[in-house]
Amino acid sequence: MSKAPPKEIDLAARLALIGLAVGGLAAGFAYAAGWIGGERLTPQRIIDTFEANAGKFPGYRKNHAKGICIAGHFESSGEAAGLSRASVFAPGTVPVIGRLAIGGSNPHAPDAGVPVRSMALLFQLPGGEQWRTAMNTPPVLPVATPEAFYEQVLAGRPDPATGKPDPAKMQAFFAAHPESAAFRQWAQGAKPSNSFANIAYNGINAFRLVDAAGNARYVRWSVLPEAPFEPLGDAGTDPDFLSHDLQQRLAQGPLRWRLVLTLAEPGDPTDDATRQWPAERRQVNAGTLVVESAEAQANGACRDINYDPLVLPDGIQASGDPILAARSAAYAVSYNRRTREGAPQPETGVRP
Repeated sequence: MSKAPPKEIDLAARLALIGLAVGGLAAGFAYAAGWIGGERLTPQRIIDTFEANAGKFPGYRKNHAKGICIAGHFESSGEAAGLSRASVFAPGTVPVIGRLAIGGSNPHAPDAGVPVRSMALLFQLPGGEQWRTAMNTPPVLPVATPEAFYEQVLAGRPDPATGKPDPAKMQAFFAAHPESAAFRQWAQGAKPSNSFANIAYNGINAFRLVDAAGNARYVRWSVLPEAPFEPLGDAGTDPDFLSHDLQQRLAQGPLRWRLVLTLAEPGDPTDDATRQWPAERRQVNAGTLVVESAEAQANGACRDINYDPLVLPDGIQASGDPILAARSAAYAVSYNRRTREGAPQPETGVRP
């Protein structure tokens, strides 16, 4: 068998890192598919497989393990109030507790070693309602079915000799799954920034906004930074540069992102997170996320929050995307497991 050229191997390795990091976002959706290879794909089994691949880190989240808590508020512009009766879109301000993180299960990984970053938010709304959302830097997922996701997890299993995924296996996986084309195109061109504060985060899945009259529109959302993009540069030499940079920026003042809703048109896929909508779709500026402070996750306000994407207020509903229900199930398994484990403990079963 001929060997892949070095350039193709490097690309496959990059796709493996990004694919597995964002894969945790869909880590549990296989539960809905039933049986694969004679065994039931439950959320527990998927989380077990993540731990088998990456090692066990008791007390930490099972993906996006390394992060930092953030706090601030959301200033609604009122522009989305006609699309949804959700109180978050009415003019005004609500408090937010969030978390910024890198992908992967290793809470001690160097920040530059993981290309995917995430932002999770909890909007505390009047009357005790909450809106929770978990977003990532990729705009799409690499796969759309439980079978394909499980194949991806297996293809990304580290080689015992190197401790890293086999690029040839990942290359073969993506070649066998043409639905990953949009994800692969994004991954090939994605350039990491030198900060959590100057990149966009995407909700990826579609949701339904319901207005006061009961009319519904499908949307996807993103938060777009006010801070201009700056390339990684020499910042990556610091293994914790993202948290250090965040604290330094906040010392100068609050950080801001615009919450942008993209509206679907008839025929746009609302149940397939591998497919993007046309760039010309209408967008609505729903308001501004203002981050005012950050603190270590060990004792921060975000530590014990499960950022379940199905915790939704009246006026926002889940779409028919099967990944959403499964994400919720997997998040619950991860949350229950890490809280049973107690405070974070030294990792076991991993390479130094």
